[in-house]
Amino acid sequence: MTRHFLFLLGSSRDHGNTELLARKAAEQLPAGVTQRWISLTGHPLPDYEDLRHDSDHVRPSGDHTATLLDATLAATDLVIASPLYWYSVSAQTKRYLDHWAGWLRTPGVDFKETMAGRTLWGVTALAHEEEEVAEPLVGTLNNSAAYMGMRFGGVLFGNGSKPGDVLSDSAALARAKTFFAQEPPLARFPYES
Repeated sequence: MTRHFLFLLGSSRDHGNTELLARKAAEQLPAGVTQRWISLTGHPLPDYEDLRHDSDHVRPSGDHTATLLDATLAATDLVIASPLYWYSVSAQTKRYLDHWAGWLRTPGVDFKETMAGRTLWGVTALAHEEEEVAEPLVGTLNNSAAYMGMRFGGVLFGNGSKPGDVLSDSAALARAKTFFAQEPPLARFPYES
């Protein structure tokens, strides 16, 4: 099966440390692997409105929501590249994940069934030396993958605050070289371990 990587950039600035680290990891992908890069800031989603019990869902068309849904469904590998903002994913990233709830109920999409078995990856840059502070971000991604029956490749961490700082993080750049080469396990909720 041909792999199709979708990189979702959740930063509020272009070419930030998280994006730079994600691009370093993506450089290592084999030539036959396709890549699509979408900025969530450049494709803003409306706030998610929970209509589970109030109305019928319709498949979005002709807007950023439709673009992101179609790109997500086409991906075998979904990479959430979100800086660590207040110890979790960015607002843009959280809004994107919130829309998954609506896509689960969109007729004809079979979102959960389609995403099952695919792989979710994370990339983040943080200005903190201790990676443990990013546990909420890791938990958000792992638990989202577990709910969907996806594989979880973990999170590639880099350190940096000012633009370009991550390029001085030699340990992160070394990890980036092999990050996507691993065979990720099916995601599990913490209580399933």
